[in-house]
Amino acid sequence: MRQEQETVERPAAGGSRLRGSNQSGMRAHNERLVLSLVRREGALAKSDIARMTGLSAQTVSVIMRALERDGLLCRGEPIRGRIGQPSVPMSLAADGAYFLGLKIGRRSAELVLIDFLGRPVGARRRLYRYPTPDEVVSFTTEALPLLTEGLSPEERSRVGGMGIAMPFQLWNWVQYVGAPQSEMDAWRTRDVQAELAALTGLPVHVHNDATAACGAELVFGTGERPKDFLYFYFAYFIGGGLVLNGHLFAGRTGNAAGVGPMPVPGRDGQMRRLLNVASMSVLAEAMEKAGENAAGLWEDPDRWDVSEPILSDWLEGAAAGLASAILSASALVEMETVMIDGWMPPAIRAEIVRRTREALHRLDLSGIEPPRIREGTVGAQARALGAAAIPLSQRYLVEAWGATPEG
Repeated sequence: MRQEQETVERPAAGGSRLRGSNQSGMRAHNERLVLSLVRREGALAKSDIARMTGLSAQTVSVIMRALERDGLLCRGEPIRGRIGQPSVPMSLAADGAYFLGLKIGRRSAELVLIDFLGRPVGARRRLYRYPTPDEVVSFTTEALPLLTEGLSPEERSRVGGMGIAMPFQLWNWVQYVGAPQSEMDAWRTRDVQAELAALTGLPVHVHNDATAACGAELVFGTGERPKDFLYFYFAYFIGGGLVLNGHLFAGRTGNAAGVGPMPVPGRDGQMRRLLNVASMSVLAEAMEKAGENAAGLWEDPDRWDVSEPILSDWLEGAAAGLASAILSASALVEMETVMIDGWMPPAIRAEIVRRTREALHRLDLSGIEPPRIREGTVGAQARALGAAAIPLSQRYLVEAWGATPEG
C-alpha cells in the first residue's frame, strides 16, 4: 500500500469526500512541541511552556497566538494572585481538528471520528466472517457520511486525515480465520489505502493494528505514562507494540513487537506460538468445542457469555504464555512497564493482569529486573482510536509516532 496521498477537493454536498484541514499541513517543529506539551500536561500558561522548552517568552507568545488563531488552542480563566500580569492557561481546543480511524480486524471493521482531544465523536462498526477489500471499502463508504453529517461545514474542513489499523499480510492467515485463499489474496494487489484516500479526499496512513493500539495508549492513555513499555492487545489474535523513550517503535516494516509469533512453552512442555495460547480465537475454539456460542465475543467487548471453567482455563493458559513472553522480552530490552489491554470486559482484563503477575514471579527471574505489569487505559477501542491517532501525531505532535512505514 502507498502510505501518503495528496489531499483532494471535496465534491458538492452529499458526497463522501472531505476537504483537508485548513491549518498548515505540517506544523512547524516548535508549534508541534507546544501542542505535544499541552496534550501531555494539560492547560499551560506561556511562562510554563517557556520554562519547559527553553524557548524565549516572545517566541512562545508568537507560537501560541498562531495556534489560538488557527483554533487549536483556547484560553482558560486568568490565574491571579501572582506578581505581574495574571497568567492565562491555554488548552487544546476540542473542535480544533478531527481525525478518522479505521480498524480492519479479522472479525469486524470499525470507523471512528475523534476530536482534537482524542474523544470519539461517533463510531460505526460492521461484523463479518472474514475481511475482504470489497467489504472494507463498502463499509467505509456507508459509514463515513453517517459519522460526519453532524459536523458543521467549518468542522468538516478541520478533518485532518484518516489512519488505518490492520493486520499486515492478511493473505497469510487464511488457515486461522477460515477464509478462502482466493478472496484473501485480493489484499496482495488492492491498494485500499489509495481507494480510501480517493473516497475521503484526505491523507491516509496505515499501521499494524496492535501497533496502532499501542499508539493510542501512548497518545491518549491516562494516569502514569512510562517512557518505556511493552504492550499486549487481546483480539482475535494477540498482538503488541513497543514504546522506547516515549516514542512508538514501529520497526523497519512497521511490525515491531508483533508478539504473536513469540515462542512460549505450552502446558505439555512443547513450544507454542504465543498467539496459539493467548488469543481470543483460542477461547472461541474452546467454547465451540464445549457447545457454547462464541459469536458474542466479537459483538460486545463488555459482555462475554462464557462458562467459568472454560474462561478460567483460558485465562490460566494466556497468563502463563504472557509471563514467558515478558521474561524473554525483558532479557532483551529493559522495560519498566508492561501494559495489557484488549477487546474484553475490564474485569477480565484485570484478572489477566493479576494472573500474569503471579505467573511471571513463578519463573526464574535471576538476572532480570521484572517490569511492572498493569492494565492499559484505553480499552476495547484502542485499535480504532490508535488509527485516528496516526494522522493526529503525524501532523501535530513531536515524534510520538514514527514515520509511517511502507506497507
